Parts: sequence; C-alpha cells; structure tokens
Amino acid sequence: MVQRGAGSETPAAAAEILNSVGTVTYEWAIPSDRLTWSDNAGDVLGIDPRHLSSGRAYAQMLAKESPAGRYEAIVNSPHVDRGGGVAYAIEYAIRGHGGLTHWVEDSGRWFASSDGRPLRAHGAVRIITESYETRRRLIEASEIDPMTGQLSRHRFCEVLETALEDAVKVRGSIGLLVAAVDNLAHVNEAYGFDIADEIIAAVGKRIRTRLRGGDLLGRLSGNKFGMLIRNCQPEDMEIAAERILNAVRDDVFLTRAGPVAITVTIGGIIAPRHADSLAAMLGRAQEALDGLKARRRGAFQIYAPSLERERARQENLKTTDEIVSALNDRRIGLAFQPIVTAGPERRAAYYECLLRIRRADGTLLPASAIVPLAEKLGLVRLVDARVLELTMAELIAAPDLRLSVNVSPATTMDMSWLRALEAWHRTHPGAVERLMVEITETSAIADVEDTRRFVARVQALGCRVAIDDFGAGHTSFRNLRKLGINCVKIDGAFVASFHSNPDDRHFVKALLELARHMNLTTIAEWVPSEEVAVVLAELGCDYLQGDHTGPASDARPWLATPAAPRALSA
Repeated sequence: MVQRGAGSETPAAAAEILNSVGTVTYEWAIPSDRLTWSDNAGDVLGIDPRHLSSGRAYAQMLAKESPAGRYEAIVNSPHVDRGGGVAYAIEYAIRGHGGLTHWVEDSGRWFASSDGRPLRAHGAVRIITESYETRRRLIEASEIDPMTGQLSRHRFCEVLETALEDAVKVRGSIGLLVAAVDNLAHVNEAYGFDIADEIIAAVGKRIRTRLRGGDLLGRLSGNKFGMLIRNCQPEDMEIAAERILNAVRDDVFLTRAGPVAITVTIGGIIAPRHADSLAAMLGRAQEALDGLKARRRGAFQIYAPSLERERARQENLKTTDEIVSALNDRRIGLAFQPIVTAGPERRAAYYECLLRIRRADGTLLPASAIVPLAEKLGLVRLVDARVLELTMAELIAAPDLRLSVNVSPATTMDMSWLRALEAWHRTHPGAVERLMVEITETSAIADVEDTRRFVARVQALGCRVAIDDFGAGHTSFRNLRKLGINCVKIDGAFVASFHSNPDDRHFVKALLELARHMNLTTIAEWVPSEEVAVVLAELGCDYLQGDHTGPASDARPWLATPAAPRALSA
C-alpha cells in the first residue's frame, strides 16, 4: 500500500474522478525526501508503489529521452518563495510496467522554510502521452518537409542561422549551397506534376548520400534544396558541389513514367566572409545560382563580391524609390511622337505615347533604365496603369485624336489593366476605339496563347493591336497569324541601318512583302533620313516613325492642327 499522510484520505468520488482523467496527487517532504501519493498512483502511472516512496526513487523512473524532472524544477528553482509558495509546471517521461513510456505533466507549488530553501511541495501528475505525441508529430511536421523527408525551410533556416552565429563566435567558416532542379517545368509538362514531385524527392535523397556526416540538407522551395556545409572553405565547397552535381547527373532517375535524366545547378556562398546574416546568405547564394543559370545549367558557381554589382544595386534601389515617389506624387507624364503616313504628305495618323518620369527636382529619369527595372521589380503594372489613365484623358479631351500606347509583358497578363480599359470603354467608347495597343514581339512569343487572348479582348473593345519591335524576337508568321494583330512595327535596328547593311535591307523588304500578303499595316521605326523614308514608301511601308519624321515632345501638336489625323488603314 502506498503511504498516505494525515488528512490525505481521498473521497471515493474524488478518487474515481482522478482515475478517470489519469491524474494522481502527491506531497513531497523535501528534507527527508519522503514522497506521499494518492491511492491510485500505481494504477495510473503503471509503476510499482514501492518505487514511489521517495523523490530519489521516483527520479530513477525517468526515461532516457526525458528532460529534467521535478527535482531540478524545485530544488534548483531560481524563484523565491515570498510566503505564498512558488508554482511550477513541467513535462517529462517515466518508464511504466512492461517498459512502456508515459509522458506526464507535473504541476504544483513548492514552499520554502525560514532559510529560503524548498521545504515541501504538493501537486498533481497527469498522463499526457496522447497529447504529447500529437504535439510531437505537429512539431516534426513543421521541421520535416513531408514530400522529400528533408528538413523544412523553417527548420533548415533556424539551424543555418545558429551555425552562422557559432561560426562568428569561434571565427570559423561555413558554406551554404543552393541547388535547383533544372527544367522542372518541362518535366511537369511532359510527365505530370506527380512525376515531378517524385523526382524532387529522389534528388533530395541522392544529394543526402553525398553529404558529410555533420552537414545538413533542407528543402527551400519547390525545386530548390539548401545544404549547410560545416567548417567549409572555398575549395571544400567546390568539392562538395562537384560530388552533388555528379550524383544527380550520372544516373537517370527511375520513375513510374520511366527513366528521366535530371541535372541541378548550384550556387554557393562562404559565411561569414561574404554574408553576416541569414538573409544575406540566402540572397547571395541565390544570386550566384541565378547568375549561373542565365549562362548555363548543370554547373556550380560560388558567390564573389563585385563593386560594380553593388553599385548597380544601389542605383536600382535609388531608381526604385524615385519610381514609387513619382507614382505617389503624380510626376509621371507623357511625350508624344508622331506616326506619319509614308506618302509625300506625311500626315500624322497616330501619336505614340512615350513614358516620362520626372524627379522631384524636375529632371527626367531615362526611360531606358526605368522600364526594365520596373518590370523586374513588379512596378511596371502600376506605371502602365498610370500611363493608360493619362492616355485616356488625352483621347477624351481631343475627339479626333488617335494615340498608341505600349504595354509591358506583365501588363498583358494583368486583369486589372484590362478591367480598367473595359471601364473606360463603358464610359467613353469612342475614345477607346481611337487607341492602339502595342505589345513587344518578345512578350508575344513568350506565351502565344495568353497573348492571343489578350489581343482578342482588347480588339473586342474596338482597339487596334500592334506588334512592336517586330523582327527582334523572330516571331514566326504562323504565330503572327494566330495572334490576329492589326499592325507590325518593324524593329528600328533594321531600319536605321537600312542603307548601310545589305542584310538588314533585304530583311526589311521581306517583312514588308509578307506583311502586305497578310493584309497587315506596317510602321517603320527609327527612320533615319529622307532617303530611307522614300525607299520605304516605295517598298509599300504604310507609316513611318522616327526623329526624321517627327521627334518626341511633350507638346500637343494636335491642339494647333485643324486637320484631324487619319486612322491607320488595314
């Protein structure tokens, strides 16, 4: 029978309740180490009552995987009893009958003697094995990527950050490799997403076999793995990367769809030499990876500092701030360049709206630097929305005016821009019908189907659509017919060298002839001289554009010209 202290008799109903919820109560006289339990302790905890009569004996029941038990929580407590006792609540594991392990929650309050040392404690022990296992599984799920079985991004980054802090303290060095599975989009398209997932998991396992014992592998994103290489110098990183590259590419991956050949591209960084924070490590390893992928795949590149690159990054940040500031302060405006008829009259048919962004001091930002950066940073949609707003204001104010406006590749996929154009059509249909939308050839061939849908929706509102810079992206005429556009603007690089370069002259002639065969209107850009203008007109070019036929200006020449501009003919 387990010993019971005076006044510790538990009513039958209370004992039944304690048993039903898997809870026992106890009192511990600390100086004598006498431990007194409720009668149900042996049944609930699954421990021989003879082993429960002292704190020391009970402590011997703790399982190996258990953290510190009750003794550490009370005797080594940093808290002070100020008369009302000190509460405690801990979790640990004990070994029961048959070697079973129970996780328990031990909560109570301890009281100190006059000298401040713990004198006695009372509390309750409750079985929490089921809830503990549930929590453990949840924690494990957050730490392990379920598809690959490797560390999750969150857990990998935690370990990576700790390793970086340790390396800084001891003046050591660690490496981070970021490996991306190449051409995964092609695998998705050819075999399906389930096979691609199978390959990602298999790549993770194969990489894991090539890492040293202390190194770690985690999944950073869909097709990317991160590898922590401890005690790493540049030569160590190159060796590790080469092992991984060979492991992935040397043998095909056997999938349910058959054998598939896969490669990975790897970027790496040494820290803290070239990165002093987790964000810097991840960003610069990714930068090395992206720089390599732009040139070739299936190889390795380590990050190296570049003053030129850092200077360009600072300039980009400055320009980004200026773009955002210009949007907020409405310092975005338009310049207008005429598109004229190719005949002797040279009358303006359209004016192309060209972007102008002014700094706070009134100077202009160069558009050649603004647009690529705005596209890269995702700001171009905001810029294009503002340009559309300004363009529509001009069309509404001048009933006979016709304008053309460029849209970026991102905007052709932006439903909000199309919805804005549709809203303008509902309120000012006549103005929208005098608008021509220009899309670049490179964006048109990036996804012909998506571009075709965009063209159809714009034309349904009465707009005409032109392919800008035609010839630069080598669009096939099959795709040109499929897109259903109205006009092609011949890339100015071919027109500018029309007389000096026989190949360019022949190319322009061929484009004009094919466009005429397909009943497409043609506009020659960058017309350099009257001589070229005359020859282009003789070859059948419909319209001309360039500094020779009319430079861009923020003036509005149509306000001083009585005659209305003619529409582009089909």
